[in-house]
Amino acid sequence: MHSLSPDQIHFDERGLVPAIVQDYLDGTVLMLAWMNRESLEKTLSTGQTWFWSRSRAQLWPKGSTSGHVQNLRSLRYDCDADALLVGVEQVGDIACHTGERSCFHRQGAQVVAPPADTLSQVFAVIQDRQAQPQPNSYTCKLLADGDNRILKKLGEETAEVVMACKDDDPQAIAAEMADLFYHALVALAHHRVDLRQVYRQLQQRRG
Repeated sequence: MHSLSPDQIHFDERGLVPAIVQDYLDGTVLMLAWMNRESLEKTLSTGQTWFWSRSRAQLWPKGSTSGHVQNLRSLRYDCDADALLVGVEQVGDIACHTGERSCFHRQGAQVVAPPADTLSQVFAVIQDRQAQPQPNSYTCKLLADGDNRILKKLGEETAEVVMACKDDDPQAIAAEMADLFYHALVALAHHRVDLRQVYRQLQQRRG
C-alpha cells in the first residue's frame, strides 16, 4: 500500500526524522513527533503509527495506553527527504495526551479548535450557531425554520449553480457554488450528520 522505503529518508545525526501527523479527512495537523528507522519500518509494516521518544529513548506505538491509535492512510516526505507527512485516521478523534483532538490547540492563553479545511471551519461555525443561537443570525433563522426553508434554499442555490454554469461565468460559478456548499452544510447540521461522514464516503468512493 505504501511504497515509501526508509532508505529514501535522510535521518539526522541522531538517526531521527520529524513526522508531522495530519488527519487524512480534513487536513487538521494533529501532532509532531519523531521517527527513527525502526519506528518508520514498524509504521509501514503494521499500518499504525510508531514513534521514537527522545525523553525515554525508546520506541512507542501511538495509543498503546489510551487506545487512541492512528491508522496509517498516507505517508509522504518533503523535497529534502528530511521530514515526513503522515496522514492518519485518528481513532477516538483524540491525538493529544491532554485529551484535545490536536496537540496544536493553543492560541495565546486560549484553548481553540485546530484549523482544518475551509468547509470544516464553516461547518464548525454553523454547529456553534446551532448550539448557541444568536439574534439576527441568518444561519440561526435557517435552522429554526427547519427543512421547509433549508431545502427550499438548497433547491434555489442548485438552480443558481446550473444557470451560472450555463453562462460559463467562472466568478459566478464559484460564488453560487459557495452558496450551495453553505446551505448543504446547514442541512447536514440540521439533521445531525457530521461533515466528516461525508468525507469518509468520498474517501471510500475515491478507492
